[in-house]
Amino acid sequence: MKVGIVCPYDWSVPGGVQAHIHDLALELMSRGYEVNVLAPTSGDDVLPSWVTSGGKPLALSYNGSVARITFSVRAAARVRRWISAHKFDVLHVHEPLSPSLSALACWAARGPVVGTFHSSMDRSRVLAAGYGLAQTALENIVGRIAVSELARTTVVEHVGGDPVLIPNGVHVNTLARVQPMGGSRKAQQICFLGRFEEPRKGFSILLEAFRTIADEFPQATLVVAGPGNPESVLDKDDDAQRITFLGRVSDSDKAAMLAASEIYVAPNTGGESFGIVLLEAMACHTPVIASNLAAFNRVLDYGQAGLSFENENAEDLARALRELLSNEAQRNTLSEVGFARVQKFDWGRVAGDIINVYETVTAMSGPVEEDLRGQIVGRLARES
Repeated sequence: MKVGIVCPYDWSVPGGVQAHIHDLALELMSRGYEVNVLAPTSGDDVLPSWVTSGGKPLALSYNGSVARITFSVRAAARVRRWISAHKFDVLHVHEPLSPSLSALACWAARGPVVGTFHSSMDRSRVLAAGYGLAQTALENIVGRIAVSELARTTVVEHVGGDPVLIPNGVHVNTLARVQPMGGSRKAQQICFLGRFEEPRKGFSILLEAFRTIADEFPQATLVVAGPGNPESVLDKDDDAQRITFLGRVSDSDKAAMLAASEIYVAPNTGGESFGIVLLEAMACHTPVIASNLAAFNRVLDYGQAGLSFENENAEDLARALRELLSNEAQRNTLSEVGFARVQKFDWGRVAGDIINVYETVTAMSGPVEEDLRGQIVGRLARES
């Protein structure tokens, strides 16, 4: 089967959607599928042979963050040529509601189209993104997937349809074998991953909490991976010996950092529909503390697989850090429970569910979504 996958966001900039598409493509190719990904590209890095550039992106504010997307007449022509050249058996479009290559691909598609929805947003944001245009793009989608319950709710309540729920995936066994950065796990090392200058990532909350507990735990350190200028977030009183900024890191170094840390903190304040990095930390046997966003609560199985703190409350985060830093037995328990929890999100299982959707839509004709959903759900239930 020939599968075309459309990524709406800049392939050169790390992000959850890009990581999802990257890992799905590799998993499909390992199973013998012929895959080509179309994505905007801003970097000068050499692209993998299975990625086609969709042109240079522009940075736009979208869903509480900055989205680097491509949407123009020239891009539309490029999408049509790509689809015509490859003659895909199925086209898999991610974030079809975004004004990007994804919407353009929906309009240009001539065969079966599967759409995956990652984001959760309120109706005002959907409308601001161009509700009418979005609806026309959705008309060609015959198979709909949501990676989380929040993303599914966005589709159900704001644009119609009822997607099948297939979560994000992680390569559990690969992450479990990663060697910690520096050779071993560092006692009382806390880590953060993300664009720390972006307010909704919540780094300022973590930094305030770390300052609060610093005197109580003089051996505690904070390691930060992600793009940005450290001087924009640090005060002159911060101990540079205890806060390390790694900058943008490779996927392998990201995993090594997680494996080397005793605690991973996700202090995000909103705009998250899933939380893939929580799963990555859990696969590395690293205990997780996360803000009590609905998406994070679901990933952590409502407190069974990690600790939560009140969103945007640095004092409550400091409380959670004290609890874990001072209790090795609790850290070990969360490590074990988290690793057991992450097994259901392994790409071996997740990709199989997506392939079931591909096979269902290619065997059907016409946009008969309700029948399609019944067939997909029934098939997934039988094979789970």
